[in-house]
Amino acid sequence: MVTRANTRPNNRPNNKTPFSWGRWLRALWAFSRPHTIVGTTLSVGALGVMALVLSEAAPEAGPGRASGLLVLIGGMMAALIPSLCANVYIVGLNQLTDIAIDRINKPQLPLASGAFSVAMGRWIVAVLGGLALVLAAVQGPILWGTVALSMAIGTVYSLPPLRLKRFPFWAALCIFGVRGLIVNLGFFAHFRQWLTPDAAPWRTIPPEVWALTVFVVVFAFAIAIFKDIPDLEGDRRFQVRTLTVRLGSRFVFQLSLWVLTLGYGLLIGLALLGLLPSVQPGFLVTTHGGLLWLLWWQSRRVDLREKSQVGRFYQFIWRLFFLEYLLFPLACVMGQ
Repeated sequence: MVTRANTRPNNRPNNKTPFSWGRWLRALWAFSRPHTIVGTTLSVGALGVMALVLSEAAPEAGPGRASGLLVLIGGMMAALIPSLCANVYIVGLNQLTDIAIDRINKPQLPLASGAFSVAMGRWIVAVLGGLALVLAAVQGPILWGTVALSMAIGTVYSLPPLRLKRFPFWAALCIFGVRGLIVNLGFFAHFRQWLTPDAAPWRTIPPEVWALTVFVVVFAFAIAIFKDIPDLEGDRRFQVRTLTVRLGSRFVFQLSLWVLTLGYGLLIGLALLGLLPSVQPGFLVTTHGGLLWLLWWQSRRVDLREKSQVGRFYQFIWRLFFLEYLLFPLACVMGQ
């Protein structure tokens, strides 16, 4: 027989748990969705490097290039802070509106597990959202527009009455619109203006930046539809009509693979045709061909009935996304 004395400590564990900054910071890190933090950091750094390398006014190797690099590093650090604040605002707002669903799909998240209260989540989102707008505004209209537009799309993605995440097409459009178009074009233009204040940042976007943007749009679309595969149970129970709920896990899994194949094939084709003059074609073709082979090899090891395997493959796709923001700028540097 279970006695009252035996059950009481388990019913109210939080009353006797002292506050710990370590636990709070770990919960904040989980609340920030670390894979999105890494993606934002890498994209800001990559676009800064590309702005230096591809800029028409960029100095050749030597003291001028070293000076430009120091200026760029300062600019990247300054731009990264409001970008990360906006990142936490977007993912935090999404968690605040999905607590019941996350208790099924992602019970380890701070709001779903109870590590953070709803009030704490709202406080974090409000403070960091405000900081993002203020810190971006003091750095110029391009960065402010990039951050503000990203936050606006993140807001209508999660919040009623629109709550666009309910609709597969609009949900995907929000994700690849921010990760692809807004981030790549906005940050490149911001860094170009930072390096050459007298230049018109939107006048000529190099073909390499457009190529990376299209690739990221395609990749983000694949991520947008794939992310719902491990969330099938919760989405179905709460009648969130994702593409996976409508068409099934197997169809969406294969669609994601072919979309990613299209992205890699596009960059390889552009490099082979000589349409990316500032990249080193041999390096780009070899690395992206190898990653495409690795993608399909890993996909054959996934059992869609095992949620843990699907989750690991989803994280593998994110790592490929991260890697692009290292490989593509490197190909640009090697092409100079």
